Amino acid sequence: MIERKQVEEFLKDVPNALVLDVRSPSEYNHAHIPGAITFPLFSDEERKVVGTAYKQQSRETAIKIGLDYFGPKMRKMVEEVENLLEGQSKKVLVHCWRGGMRSGGIAWLLDLYGFEVVTLDGGYKAFRNWVLKQFTQDYPLKMVGGYTGSGKTEILKMLQSRAEQMIDIEGLANHKGSALGGINMPPQPSQEMFESLLAFELSKLDKTKPIWIEDESQRIGNRNIPNDFIEKMRQAKLYFLDIPFEKRLTYLVDNYGKLPTEKIVNAILRIKKRLGGLDTKNAMNYLVEGETEQSFAILLNYYDKAYDKALDKHDGEVIKIVAEGLDLQKNTTLLLK
Repeated sequence: MIERKQVEEFLKDVPNALVLDVRSPSEYNHAHIPGAITFPLFSDEERKVVGTAYKQQSRETAIKIGLDYFGPKMRKMVEEVENLLEGQSKKVLVHCWRGGMRSGGIAWLLDLYGFEVVTLDGGYKAFRNWVLKQFTQDYPLKMVGGYTGSGKTEILKMLQSRAEQMIDIEGLANHKGSALGGINMPPQPSQEMFESLLAFELSKLDKTKPIWIEDESQRIGNRNIPNDFIEKMRQAKLYFLDIPFEKRLTYLVDNYGKLPTEKIVNAILRIKKRLGGLDTKNAMNYLVEGETEQSFAILLNYYDKAYDKALDKHDGEVIKIVAEGLDLQKNTTLLLK
């Protein structure tokens, strides 16, 4: 018997079940439920043919064409699910775009064969609405702030090691935030996928306990923190780690100084308008001449000024914590006092 669940109940099963996204490959690649695997009923081209027949001819014609595609794939689909579930329970979660014919067809096949099948009422569209809803809820946020080079991401990981709740937004976005933050990083997820990942992480956490996140601008690389959630971040209590310029400069040189010069130059050129012509020229000249520290000092000074402007606009309480350097253990302890 096929069970149909609302999105909240469906998602509770995701960590312990095989989740099949039966939409087309392009739909899946754009964004999907975290943890789902692509299991398309139709290829992109087949979906186009079926959709065109539905619009221009009739529902019945579209179904018949769909069955022509589906029929030869049935055995292979069953065998593929068997292989995917080898040694595990037989529970399979299935969804398409709106919880209609695509998920219905594959659910019928897998149920007929003997799998325990659950479908998502409303399909991926219901999940997308659930994602957006997560950003409107209230969370007990605590923000780790500080100028560029303060080791904020490492602090988050240290907090997590001390049984604190945290979300690494930059990790979800595959970008470290600054102009240099995308170098040698994996491709960023689509905006919709980034939002899905963030919502999914938020849903896992206990809302009665603090949730630590890094103080971020709304834009991270080419991705944007959703408006509703960035407003909550701007109202959260911010713990600003004030670490000396020289210590942060050393940190940046150690972590970014060995990156390919060409990639660093391209990153500098991307912020040319904001950095200014003279500073851009000097930063690149120092870099080409091997004077990495002097080049990075110009960039760090620019980011410090930009952070000060953003800090002035923060609506929540700002607690300044003076730190001697980048001792992660010590700085984490200062945050938790």
